[in-house]
Amino acid sequence: MNMITLSAAKFPPPPPLKPPPPPLNSRQKQSSPSSIKYPPLEKRLISQINTNNLNEAFSTLNLMTKQNLHPHLITYSLLLKHCIRSRNFHLGQLLHTHLTQSKLDIDSVLYNSLISLYSKSGDVSKAKLIFDTMPRLKKDLVSYSAMISCFANNKMELDGILMFIDMISDDNDDRGFVPNEYCFTAVIRACSNIDNVRFGMVVFGLLMKCAYFEDNVNVGCALIDMFVRGSGDLESAYKVFDKMADKNLVAWTLMITRSAQLGYPKDAVRLFLDMMTCYVPDKFTLSGVVSACAEMGSLSFGKQLHSLVIKLGLALDVIIGCSLVDMYAKCTNDGSMDSSQRVFDFMPERNVMLWTALITGYAQSGRQDNETLRLFSEMVKGPVAPNQFTFSSTLKACGNLYDTRVGEQVHALALKMGLSSINCVGNSLISMYARLGKMENAERAFGLLFEKNLVTYNTIVDAYTKNSNTEEAFELFNKLDDSGIQADAFMFSSLLSGASNVGAIGKGEQIHAQVVKSGFQSNLQICHALISMYSRCGNLEASFRVFKKMEDRNVISWTSMIMGLAIHGFADKALETFYNMVDARIKPNEITYVAVLTACSHAGLISEGRELFSSMYKDHGIVPRMEHYACMIDLLGRSGSLEEAVELITNMPFEADALVWRSLLGACRVHGNTKLGEHAAKQILKQTPNDPAAHVLLSNLYASSGKWDQVAEIRKNMKEKKVVKLAGCSWMEVKNTVHKFYVADTSHPQTKQIYVKLDELVLKIKELGYVPETSLVLHDIEEEQKEEGLNFLGETFRFLKEDLVHPFRNCYW
Repeated sequence: MNMITLSAAKFPPPPPLKPPPPPLNSRQKQSSPSSIKYPPLEKRLISQINTNNLNEAFSTLNLMTKQNLHPHLITYSLLLKHCIRSRNFHLGQLLHTHLTQSKLDIDSVLYNSLISLYSKSGDVSKAKLIFDTMPRLKKDLVSYSAMISCFANNKMELDGILMFIDMISDDNDDRGFVPNEYCFTAVIRACSNIDNVRFGMVVFGLLMKCAYFEDNVNVGCALIDMFVRGSGDLESAYKVFDKMADKNLVAWTLMITRSAQLGYPKDAVRLFLDMMTCYVPDKFTLSGVVSACAEMGSLSFGKQLHSLVIKLGLALDVIIGCSLVDMYAKCTNDGSMDSSQRVFDFMPERNVMLWTALITGYAQSGRQDNETLRLFSEMVKGPVAPNQFTFSSTLKACGNLYDTRVGEQVHALALKMGLSSINCVGNSLISMYARLGKMENAERAFGLLFEKNLVTYNTIVDAYTKNSNTEEAFELFNKLDDSGIQADAFMFSSLLSGASNVGAIGKGEQIHAQVVKSGFQSNLQICHALISMYSRCGNLEASFRVFKKMEDRNVISWTSMIMGLAIHGFADKALETFYNMVDARIKPNEITYVAVLTACSHAGLISEGRELFSSMYKDHGIVPRMEHYACMIDLLGRSGSLEEAVELITNMPFEADALVWRSLLGACRVHGNTKLGEHAAKQILKQTPNDPAAHVLLSNLYASSGKWDQVAEIRKNMKEKKVVKLAGCSWMEVKNTVHKFYVADTSHPQTKQIYVKLDELVLKIKELGYVPETSLVLHDIEEEQKEEGLNFLGETFRFLKEDLVHPFRNCYW
């Protein structure tokens, strides 16, 4: 967006608020405080109440009770209201006991205050009991409004709506009350969710007949909240806001905050700039607009807002501090948390929200997960206890670090604090254990959740697919309808990814049919998953059809198609698609270049690869990252240019990671360069000592050179370190069933038939001149045994195709 400036802003003082006086009740008509002659102890009691010395006031009240004296009802009411305002609910309940023991005839004002007391303390049943036991003639409009507000504030919205209907109905024995602005505000608040918003529209129609809609700011704010929270209808919320004759700071702040929350941060900023012509923003307004700035990613405007915060003397406020920490974490391009850390360090008071904002910032910044865990440890040792959101971010960091020990410790602490069954913590536990490969623990965390929402099901389905448990993912998806939850685009994408991981094109086609049935066929995320699924399962034609049918193609769409062509060796077509993308004025990103460089690597297009690598920054301003250098090393290594590959590694602007050295080590294995391969392996093991791939690649390099003693030494070290490499596997789909095969595997139910058929096939193809490439079997065994290993894995598919006579797809990984 355009540069936003606050330099010209002026801050006039806000207009004085003039709330309407409350209506007089019968008690006030009969007497006023000035006309009552108070005894000395009651005068002392009133003085203590007015100076907010509630403990001393209750001492005086106890003294009066011992002398068999009772204050007037007005004094009781004054003391009860101070207990409510100071949120000293225990003293308020104690005062209720005094009232009950006094045998005084409680009036409607005290009854209504008692309802308010128990409502705000969360004791709905006690508030309802007081309302139900009130004498019929003492129930007034305030009583009903207090009770409706009690239900609305304590997640019993439907009860509040039913009480509103009972209040205004003609058959109400207490007389049909006409709701005022306070009553309307309470019932609208009860309608501010997706379940009750339809009744809210009925209340809105009733409200239009009264004078409260445009003239009362509380009613207007309640309506804005109802439209936003109930139906996400920001347009109607704006109409209400525009119609409001008196917009105070609360109304402006609400509109700014809700605009940002619904994904319209620019509108929130525009409202903020308009508001500053008539009001000085407070901490809630500034917190809302700073959050909007974070969503926009505008660091320059965020710094201006920070300056305004300091100018207004609000820099030490913890609410604004949370927003500033979040803003700096999200707006910094290089993932630096320095500014967020400085804001945090400057805060004299650090509550759970501030700690969580900083921990979440580190967890989401990338490659700072160790700092996330350090901060969490520091927080736990202090006086502020973590909440469910703190645990959620910390568990994510544990998953990123693949640290099982710390992850289990954090899980134990969440369990101890009773937070492990809360959705966001449970979802993070599922995700963490899935990344650690502990699917049993992930399933256990899923089973222990009391309420499973769509995010929970998405998390466990995604966990299954990423751990190649595709059957379990599809089984859970089939049970989803019984839970009353509808699959969304994320779940369909996860299932398509799972189908592509095991080459189950039949299941992928079934999900494609479900996608069309659910109306998601135009969803970009699903289209990308379909392109990837079809291409990885070998059906490039279907992949290209999905790509062609897309109305809107973004950079991910083009990149998915390029990657599909690249992994199948269609380098020329991949390059053509890349240049078509550039001609369509779609700017490639880092992953696009990984895809197109991969295409060059697989096809040995060295000159094209060099040209593309140099054009990254020159043409598109993309600084090559580690994975781009790894692609170039792979390209040079495959072509045998090992010296040039080493030179490129030496000249990299950062230290090469294990991925780069692994690419070089693989090339050394192909070209038999043992000395350079040893150097590459040492570099890998220096960074990741337990990397199974490095051990195996080096072992294969020695094996291809016939150095069996070194092979034995490496395998001995792997055994001592408990380093295990997953066995290579091939699989295929026949009649919607995935069959997996390993070298010399005997677990398949048709093993005997397969081996008999293989023996027949081997004899036939040897007669035609077939000679097995036994050099690819890197084990110190007899030639005949090498041939048997090759035969089983390579010819199994032909048996299944010819003898079972079913269409199939196969994948090799």
